[in-house]
Amino acid sequence: MNAPAEMQTVDHDEDWILLTDPDVSGIELDKVIRALRSPRLSAGARVEDFEAEFAAQHGRAYGIATASGTLAMWLALRAMGIGPGDEVVACSYGWHQTSHAILLAGATPNFAEIDYWSGCISPSAAADRIRPNTKAIIGNNCNGHPAAWKALRQLAEARGVALIEDSTEAIGSRYLGRPVGSFGDVSVFDFSQPGALCCGEGGMVLTDDPRLATELRYLRSHRLTDRTSVSIGSRVPLQANMSDLTAALGLAQLERIDEILARRKQVEAYYRDEMQSFEGIKPPYLGPDVDEVHWMLYVVHLGARFTASGRAQIVDDLEADLIEAAPFSALLHQQFAYQALGEEFNCKRGCLKNTERIGDRSLALPFYGHMDADQVRFLVKTLKDACTNVGAGAAIYL
Repeated sequence: MNAPAEMQTVDHDEDWILLTDPDVSGIELDKVIRALRSPRLSAGARVEDFEAEFAAQHGRAYGIATASGTLAMWLALRAMGIGPGDEVVACSYGWHQTSHAILLAGATPNFAEIDYWSGCISPSAAADRIRPNTKAIIGNNCNGHPAAWKALRQLAEARGVALIEDSTEAIGSRYLGRPVGSFGDVSVFDFSQPGALCCGEGGMVLTDDPRLATELRYLRSHRLTDRTSVSIGSRVPLQANMSDLTAALGLAQLERIDEILARRKQVEAYYRDEMQSFEGIKPPYLGPDVDEVHWMLYVVHLGARFTASGRAQIVDDLEADLIEAAPFSALLHQQFAYQALGEEFNCKRGCLKNTERIGDRSLALPFYGHMDADQVRFLVKTLKDACTNVGAGAAIYL
């Protein structure tokens, strides 16, 4: 599974209830076979078709497909001229692959606090982290819940910084009548597991700015038509293309996305029914101006009596019953690669109270469209028993 780094998995037999399992049909198989039989596996028409269709579905003018979400974010930062000496306001909680691009681009992440309820970056906290060297804010649609994009847009415009939307976790979610991915100066998607639209690997950058689109394509790779040019070396591009095989899979998933999301909504309903057996349960949070949320994973927040070690024991107890679960997020500001940045950038435990409070007790449970009601019922009963054993009956909260 290509989930966040802390969600490493191993091969399991068919008796396991896995954390994530892609929704793949005969349509995907047919499109991939057709691609394999074509004379072009790289830089072909399927990539351009996927870019155009994905951008159109999100109301954007341009789509630039990439080999991964990390590369998509790196290209976005580079196309905006962000690099060494610059700072980017981001959050420490959630999907990390895209945020790593800040360091890879040579810039410095400055971590802001999250909203306690949504898990998304707090606009007021982001405002406190903007300094003279700040060039951008990366907003996260945490586990599918849209960030407060209206406030973030107002903040970015008032302070003269770029707004980047990380929509990796939230395909299908809607805010103020628009799909996520339509709010940033650029928006970044990753198509690896456990996302609803899964291509195995791959990413996409969306934008309405023709200059940025041109620069993104230039930095991504040389075109075949540039092979004999002597004037293309002003900036060295990456080999960050998406293959036609990946694009073929993406086109099939995009064709079925409404079906895929509807199946996941049914599984969410199974969870909602079964979770009522927990004392003190809270319904999933929907923030102001949020129209619809499509969760990436089914995440529960353990009660205050639980610690990170207690959560680890629950994961072990579930594993004993062949249920794969994992911490939702290993907080970036506590990871070794970021520790050298120090307290100035909130890279020290204790700097981000809400982030740590949620991060230490969030638990990701299996979530995919072909789970059935019996599996969810067994899973929730097992979870309840594990929580009782570990937390002496402490409540669990969504």
